[in-house]
Amino acid sequence: MSTIEWQPGQGGAEDFIITNATRDSSLSEATRPVTGALWQPEEHNPSTPLILCGHGASGDRYQPPILHLAKRFLRERGYATLSIDGPVHGLRQVGPGGREALQAEMQRSDFVDDMVSDWLIALASVTAERHLGTGPLGYFGLSMGTIFGLPLLAAAGKQGRSFRAAALGLAGTTGAVSFISQRLLDDASTVTHPVAFLMQLEDELFPRDGYLELFDALATKDKRMHANPGLHPEIPAEEVAFCFDFLADRMEADIPRNITNPIAD
Repeated sequence: MSTIEWQPGQGGAEDFIITNATRDSSLSEATRPVTGALWQPEEHNPSTPLILCGHGASGDRYQPPILHLAKRFLRERGYATLSIDGPVHGLRQVGPGGREALQAEMQRSDFVDDMVSDWLIALASVTAERHLGTGPLGYFGLSMGTIFGLPLLAAAGKQGRSFRAAALGLAGTTGAVSFISQRLLDDASTVTHPVAFLMQLEDELFPRDGYLELFDALATKDKRMHANPGLHPEIPAEEVAFCFDFLADRMEADIPRNITNPIAD
């Protein structure tokens, strides 16, 4: 039985710490807490859409644009948003946190599975305590948010908790995480729901070939890639707005992928 502690967070969120959680894990500390933030509308029910947000390696549960998206989902659509800290980030920071601490964490063979377990514990706890998470699910996560997000989407699907749509990107199979490229490809091959995928053309961490390989591995036919000039973190603001619209619209209805052919003679 897990114990969840709530406290005030940022931007209308509630921070939480989940302890004593049951997990299938090889963690040397099997009681590692799960920490995160939840934004929820005052009036909600089990069918209220819930957006899960994963952050990048240098951030935490409030890293931009998560706070912006969560407040907008709440204000404009009445959706809830759940964000959790990475394995050595935020309320469970180890050492200097960020990419430096993550490098050490990634030496463990089960670091991906343990983070997926954290996500499933958070989702189950919020479902039990706040009656959220049984309605439509969406996912937003770039960079590290994709590295852990793709395995989460695959694991949730095996549990029968399929997502309606996901916004992913800033990651590939070559470069910073090439040693787990096969895991990412395998998990991408299970994703059959609509996906928006963001790419930075001068990304210093993930070369273009790896981006394309990961995008091609997504099993869904309803996918699109938006590529922009710039380094890894230099995403145009309009792409964040696109991800909002992409996820929000698909929480409420199935949007067919229409192809007008021919568009020109």
